[in-house]
Amino acid sequence: MMNKKIVISVNTAWNIHNFRSGLVKALNRQGYDVMVMAPEDGYSQRLAPLGCRFKLLSMDNNGTSPSRDLALLIKYWRVLQSVRPLAYLGYTIKPNVYGSIAAHGLDIPVINNIAGLGATFIRNSLLTGLVKRLYRVSLRKSRRVFFQNEDDRNLFVQQGLARPGVAEVLPGSGINLQHFQPIETVASGERPFRFLLVSRMLRDKGVEEFATAAALVRQHLPGVQFQLLGPVDTKNPNSIALARIMEWQKSGLVQYLKETDDVRPYLSQADCIVLPSYREGVPHSLLEAAAMARPIIATDVAGCRDVVDDQENGLLCKVRNAADLAEKMLHMARLPEERRLQMGAAGRHKAIAQFDENIVIAKYLSAIGQLEAAGRERSVGRLKTTVGRLERD
Repeated sequence: MMNKKIVISVNTAWNIHNFRSGLVKALNRQGYDVMVMAPEDGYSQRLAPLGCRFKLLSMDNNGTSPSRDLALLIKYWRVLQSVRPLAYLGYTIKPNVYGSIAAHGLDIPVINNIAGLGATFIRNSLLTGLVKRLYRVSLRKSRRVFFQNEDDRNLFVQQGLARPGVAEVLPGSGINLQHFQPIETVASGERPFRFLLVSRMLRDKGVEEFATAAALVRQHLPGVQFQLLGPVDTKNPNSIALARIMEWQKSGLVQYLKETDDVRPYLSQADCIVLPSYREGVPHSLLEAAAMARPIIATDVAGCRDVVDDQENGLLCKVRNAADLAEKMLHMARLPEERRLQMGAAGRHKAIAQFDENIVIAKYLSAIGQLEAAGRERSVGRLKTTVGRLERD
C-alpha cells in the first residue's frame, strides 16, 4: 500500500489555521493522511475540522538553549521514526532546522518553506552566523525549498544555504480570494480618514515608526485616525510592551484594537493599510488588504515590494524612517477618494493574478506527487529485484 502520510510542522497552530488551512484541506481531499506538529495554543483544537491530526510538540520558539534545541531534535526524530511519512513539510526556523535534520537522518523527503528571514537576519549578529550554519546543514538534502520572494531565494543560494536546483519562489502563502473580497463601506468623506496597521506588535514590523509618523501627520491633519490590530507577544524580545501601546492610546495617538479571529471588518473600515516592516517574506496582512481592495503603504523592502507596486496599488516608503512614512501618509490622505479606489482595485487585480492560494497549493501537490511517483518506482524496482532473485533460485 502506498504511503500517503504527510507531517507538517510549524511553530504555532495559529499559523496553520490562518495561513495553511487551504493546503491542509487540499491534501485531505487528495487522500493524504495529514499530521500537524506544533505547540499547543488557542487554535490547536480548530485544526481537526481542516482534515488533519494534531500532535503536540512543545518548543522554545525564541530561545537559543542548546539543550532545549537538542531535546526538540530528539522529539522530531522519535515522531518521524514512528510515523514514517511520505514527506515532511517544515515552516518557520526551528521546524525547518531540527525537523529537517531529523527527517534527513531517517531518509524521509523534506519540503521546506522559508516564509521570511525574521529578526535574526535583519540584525546580522553572531546569532545570524549560527542560524545560517544550521540552515546550511538542514536544507542540504531537501527535495524542495520554497521561498516567498526572490530576494530571500537569492540570498540563500548565493551563500550556499540552499541548492539552486531545489530553491523555488512561491507567491507568499497565497490568499483565499473568496474569503477576502472587497466590502462596500461608508465613504471616507463621511467619517475621519483611517490608517490601520495589522501585525504582531513587534519593533521589526515598524510599529514604533507608525506611532511616530502618526504624531507627525496629526500636526497637519489632526482628525486622522490611526489603529493597531494584532497581538502583543510577551515572549518575543522584539515585542513592544503593552504598557507603551496603552500610553499611545491614552494620549489619543492610536487606537489599539488588540487581536481578532476575523480581520475583514477592520480592513474594510480602514482607508489605507500600513506596514512599515524592516523585512518580510510576503506579508499576509498586505495580501489580505490587496484582496479586499484597500490601498497600501509599506516599506521598500523584500516581501513588501512584492505586494506593493508604487503609485499603482499603494505607496512605498523608506525603511526605519518615520518622517518619510508620515509624508506618504499625508500624500495618501490628501488623494481624491476616486484615486484611492483605483489603487484598491489595482491591488485586488494583483492579488487575483499573482497571489491566489491555489497557485501555492498546486505547487505543493505537484512536489508531493513527484515524491509519491518516485516512491512507486522504487517499490516496482524492489519488486523486480525480488522476482529476479526468486527466478534465479
